[in-house]
Amino acid sequence: MEARHLRYALALAEHAHFGRAAGALGIAQPPLSKQIADLEREVGARLFDRTRRGVFPTAAGEAFLARARRALGEMTAAASDAGRAARGETGRLRLGFIASALLEPLPVVLGRFGRERPDVRLELHEMATSRSTAALVAGELDVAVTLGYPRGAGAEHLVSVPIGHDHLVVVVSTAHPYAGRPSVSVDQLRHQRLIVASGEDEPAISAGLRALLGEDAAALCGATVARDVHTIIGLAASGVGVGLGPSRMAAAPRPGTWLCEVTPRTPLPDLVLSFAPSERSPVLHAFLDVIRGSCPDVGAALDHRLDHGPSHRPGRRPNPPRT
Repeated sequence: MEARHLRYALALAEHAHFGRAAGALGIAQPPLSKQIADLEREVGARLFDRTRRGVFPTAAGEAFLARARRALGEMTAAASDAGRAARGETGRLRLGFIASALLEPLPVVLGRFGRERPDVRLELHEMATSRSTAALVAGELDVAVTLGYPRGAGAEHLVSVPIGHDHLVVVVSTAHPYAGRPSVSVDQLRHQRLIVASGEDEPAISAGLRALLGEDAAALCGATVARDVHTIIGLAASGVGVGLGPSRMAAAPRPGTWLCEVTPRTPLPDLVLSFAPSERSPVLHAFLDVIRGSCPDVGAALDHRLDHGPSHRPGRRPNPPRT
């Protein structure tokens, strides 16, 4: 029994006439009569009464047609679901990310992806770079946004591309003497109460600050340690001290605070998007398309990585901040 047998039976029931049903199906009447007869032999029951007034389903035919309608509906839905899955319109995406990526660019990326793929289930996990790298390698994540290039076992096999560049800035309350200034110097920071972030993703930043201010800088020894950039901004707004963080803090302006540059300009590790090169998920590729459209200059680099494989060279590590 094939799907066409079900369609033929439903058309005959609708038109109550072999000729009209055959016309609607776009076939000749004799083949339709033969197919219905073959179907009845396979079912083992007469499905239609042939009368002078027309062709009408029997009791067995009514039972068969009810199931046939549902079966054809399921077949149509199955084909539709398969097509949507192949286009990345359904399924799930498991994303690991560092907290500061919620300043930029994730709000734009996730917002656009959610609008374009409302039926994709997003599984979002805030985690440090080392943890998200291990999860990617283990197949527990589809994609990750990390601070600097992924590090650790298996990281060299990932496809990675920068999606955001950053440099060090200062955030203070509007009551602080630095408020209103376009920039402050490193020498000025040595004499301030500083607020810095601490965590698994901060060694490169901490190393850069030590290189910038000096290994034994009193400002670093007495610094207030915050969990992440959001806490840095909150503490600075409270007048606790001078917060040091990435320039993308400007994407989350807070009343009562002021951001200014640090001179000399101090680059920070890039935000990096990574995924396994063997991953062929249509949902992942739909997400990468959104990245291309939302993050300037990423498209060409991403296409190059996809064409040439993992982006890590042997021994490659994130560059520390330069002074």
